[in-house]
Amino acid sequence: MRRFGRTLVTAALAVAVVGGTAGWASGESQAAVTGPPPGTAGWRAGTASGRALPDPATATPHEVARFFAGLDEAARRQLLRDHPLVVGNLEGAPLPLRYEANRIAIAATGEARYASLAAPDRQILAFDPRGRGQVAEVFGDLEHTEHVSVIVPGSDNDATAYDARRKPSTGPAGMARALREATGGFTAVVAWIGYTTPVGVGLDAADGRLATAGATRLARFTDGLDAVGAPDPVLFCHSYGSVVCGLAARHTDASDIVAFGSPGMRADTAAGLRTGARVWAARGPSDWIADVPNVEFAGIGHGADPTSAAFGARRVPAADVQGHTGYFTPGTQSLAAFAAIANGEAR
Repeated sequence: MRRFGRTLVTAALAVAVVGGTAGWASGESQAAVTGPPPGTAGWRAGTASGRALPDPATATPHEVARFFAGLDEAARRQLLRDHPLVVGNLEGAPLPLRYEANRIAIAATGEARYASLAAPDRQILAFDPRGRGQVAEVFGDLEHTEHVSVIVPGSDNDATAYDARRKPSTGPAGMARALREATGGFTAVVAWIGYTTPVGVGLDAADGRLATAGATRLARFTDGLDAVGAPDPVLFCHSYGSVVCGLAARHTDASDIVAFGSPGMRADTAAGLRTGARVWAARGPSDWIADVPNVEFAGIGHGADPTSAAFGARRVPAADVQGHTGYFTPGTQSLAAFAAIANGEAR
């Protein structure tokens, strides 16, 4: 009975502290945005060159890629004009077409909070205005690169908060910029906020509901990269984002999965992720995530500590990392190690 009581206390503590960048804030429940993008009904009713359009809900990214390969430029551009929100989020569609489609879709919202995303120099690979908004942005030349990295963030990130310029190298876009610079520009980096993240620290951050929905979307996103000929990606998974990556691991073709500031990956060991990717883990000495109990009880908590010897991940040096979000700070051991992994140089 005493052991059961201790378990309940530990689970309750997990509810109180598991989360992302917000620290000890309270959380609020979020409704996961799932399924195909808005405008799908109109898309399904359309045709191109006399052919039915691939269903965004059921067609694989490779089927989408083959469909677009069979269209001439005029037909592609007609779809772009008629269905920008669908084309911009359609995994397997040509990358330049998606960038242009999302500029149109973002401008069409008329919302000031999204205006900067429509700038001509930004490469927005996905944009969904539902809920708090989801976005994926490319830094570098994704079409011709030999290496691709994807930043998968944790709590409190959405289409407006992911690129907080006041916090360089800590938000997802800042992490992406810092990583690309550290690689010498040899790696294209995607800041991927393609799922509904928890807000603050509450039950959403302590359970796996949002991570499960996010894992499905992440797996499809990586399949979309493969469909357009991009290299197998390295996934850099921060905080609650590492829960997403843990659940998605066996469904992706990632070459490496890096968990940092992680509350757990919903697996007891790296082998338990059932992935062919190399698994890495990092945690700085002052990261408050160390105070999160590594338990999973009645769906609460995310399991084993990925930095523990028993988990079996490769360790990333992080002795000079400050806090929960300092892993991409220029000059840190962790960023240097991340760059080596991203460039395929780490062994």
